[in-house]
Amino acid sequence: MEIIIALLSVFSLVIVISMHEFCHALAADKLGDPTPRAYGRLTLNPIAHVDPIGTILLPLFGALSGFPVIGWAKPTPIDPYNFKNPRRDETIVAFAGPLSNFILAFLLSLFHSSFATYVGNISLFLGIFNLLPIPPLDGSKILLNLLPVDEAAKIEASFEHYGYLLIALLLISGLLGKIIYPIFYFVSNLLY
Repeated sequence: MEIIIALLSVFSLVIVISMHEFCHALAADKLGDPTPRAYGRLTLNPIAHVDPIGTILLPLFGALSGFPVIGWAKPTPIDPYNFKNPRRDETIVAFAGPLSNFILAFLLSLFHSSFATYVGNISLFLGIFNLLPIPPLDGSKILLNLLPVDEAAKIEASFEHYGYLLIALLLISGLLGKIIYPIFYFVSNLLY
């Protein structure tokens, strides 16, 4: 039974991550950047977005070991120089992924099935997680584009190589859950 739940978690995450990355690609495409289309990322096909370690192995390990089911996809490539307003448009593209997670969670809340609730909660969790202002998460791109250029460049230079380490430390220490779960439970209770 445990392996079935773990596989269900990974399957759900693949669905949610594929939607998330597709929406990044769609937003970039609509804002004038053909890069995601050129790399075959303007699709809902999970094969285009799945990272074997980040989308399959790590979430499967998390589901089987009791850690949160988190993971990542192949990042959607964009070229901000193709945008008319690079900072604004990169912010829109960064927010498109988490927004898709929140919309998917809302739509799934309209169905009264345990599977829809399960996928919706994974989508909601991923959306909240991605809004954390830690590189390479979407929240860091949003925050950096809202700051003055010089200040953003200093912060990015200081933290871009340590983002994964910081996320791992937050996860292992339990602080990640203390940050995300209160928000997650509040929104989840509103939806379900």
